[in-house]
Amino acid sequence: MTDDREKAPTGTVTESGTPRTRLEQILSQRHLTVDQFRAHYERAAGEVLSARQAYRWVAGALKNMPYPRAQAVLERMFGEPATRLLGPPYGHPPPPGARIIDARHHEQHRWQEQLIAVGAERARAFLIKAEAVNVGSESLDQLTDDVRRLTRAYPLEPLEVLLSDIVETQAQAFTLLEGRQRPEHTRDLYLLAGVVSGLMAKASHDLGSSHDALTQARTAHVCADQAGHDGLRAWTRGLQSMICYWAGRLDEAVRYAEQGSTIASRGRGTSSVWLLANRARASAALGRMADARTSIAEASESREHVQPDEMDDLGGLCTFARPRQLYYAADALRWGGVEDAASTEQQALEALDAYQNASEDEYAFSDEAGARCALAVARIELAEIDGAFEALAPVLQLPPARRIHGIVSSVNFVKQSLGTLDHDTHLVAELSDATQEFGTNRLALPK
Repeated sequence: MTDDREKAPTGTVTESGTPRTRLEQILSQRHLTVDQFRAHYERAAGEVLSARQAYRWVAGALKNMPYPRAQAVLERMFGEPATRLLGPPYGHPPPPGARIIDARHHEQHRWQEQLIAVGAERARAFLIKAEAVNVGSESLDQLTDDVRRLTRAYPLEPLEVLLSDIVETQAQAFTLLEGRQRPEHTRDLYLLAGVVSGLMAKASHDLGSSHDALTQARTAHVCADQAGHDGLRAWTRGLQSMICYWAGRLDEAVRYAEQGSTIASRGRGTSSVWLLANRARASAALGRMADARTSIAEASESREHVQPDEMDDLGGLCTFARPRQLYYAADALRWGGVEDAASTEQQALEALDAYQNASEDEYAFSDEAGARCALAVARIELAEIDGAFEALAPVLQLPPARRIHGIVSSVNFVKQSLGTLDHDTHLVAELSDATQEFGTNRLALPK
């Protein structure tokens, strides 16, 4: 009896041309063969996936949706609804005669939404081409809407869901700038190109590539200079400071924050608060706790004088909401050890309370996780291991698609704090093992 694994081809899934499904498109982008996809699925599901069934999923050759359990596994693996994964790829209409699967009727509306999205993508591409010689107001409005959607979605959704759209939107902005446009549109194009390059900087950082992140952030800053836009200049300095902080380049993180603060003082958008909060964290990591506390106080004062600017109007990642400010303060104070443990705990609890009551525009899953890590560190310093475990539990349950570089680094700091304890209880060992395991299955660039 021959295993069907031997009968199926094992090459990359799109050697034949255009991808037939979103699943095939993702596998092609990640350079995964069907057999490699099967292996990942089997690890996630704890059961065998036959080659025949895998190829049906990849090709979209289905009469009905898979069983709910299989759909749930696919959604955990890729961070997208199963109906979308098994539907048409992004950027391509469904092939002629394609069957829309009706998974007992209640899934049909998802397919309709997917077809609407595919149609809108096709219309967007046509719109860009129709006005390619001189950028028109309609294509500029479309690009603005695309950038705004991405800046607001970034703090809420897994990067795997957004990355291809961010890359495509940046490419569209660059293409328009490399062509001809009316002078009155050039400034707006540079502003949008700078913002989406900033999103690419954050994405590169979240995937653990600080070098690429800084390259994108420098590009964003050049765009800000070309646009003559102080709000974008200040925001990009904030990005550079944040990236350097997590990369351990702390003196540079302070320098970028201070450069940005000088620019931000001319406008008073929320980036002025972000830059002071960045300086507080980097100063604390350098052991300058007095400077850190001063910067935290200055950030609070700056919040009182904020005048929202054009970056704040974009929302999401482009604005610095109060819950994020509270998290940054907690993250700075946790460097102070036992001396600042009580203050760290209080600040982290305030941040978590703010996130519990935050609107969608103010929420960021990564910063809420960071606040929980700071709370866990404070409680370890206070020898409250039960409380640390309680604080960290929701973070440890995050799916791999949300385990970005900053969260993994924060969890590692919790593990380091556990290592400073002079007693090793069962609970300490359990929490240490959990933090160690967390980083072994993380979101990262392929090696």
